[in-house]
Amino acid sequence: MGYLLYGTVFFFLLFSTVAYFTRSRWIHNMPYIPGASFLYSRLPTTFAGDIESGFSSSDFDLSGNVASGDSRAGLDDSSKREIQKIMKIRRVNFDEARRIYTEGRFAKNNIGPDGLPRDPKFVSFS
Repeated sequence: MGYLLYGTVFFFLLFSTVAYFTRSRWIHNMPYIPGASFLYSRLPTTFAGDIESGFSSSDFDLSGNVASGDSRAGLDDSSKREIQKIMKIRRVNFDEARRIYTEGRFAKNNIGPDGLPRDPKFVSFS
């Protein structure tokens, strides 16, 4: 009976150790597990902080805002949080995460990925 208990404890400890050391391979596939984002990162509150955190690229350049001394608080916090989550979970760069976020917002508002409304009553004069 003692061997069964010790064997079960040994295999549990072995499984836990293997799961802990391989967590970087499987934890990003489960974004809704509490504690999956085990590293807390505070969102920046200035444009300079946004640039340092990777929320800038050649297509979405914030250096002009910093150079002109823009006193605003930086980008929208809720959007930054969602884009950062997309960047971490899907392991994409800022431009791709911004595209995914924008297409998701379009879909919620019944707008196609090309920017045209999906409303059947929509009339466009080009």
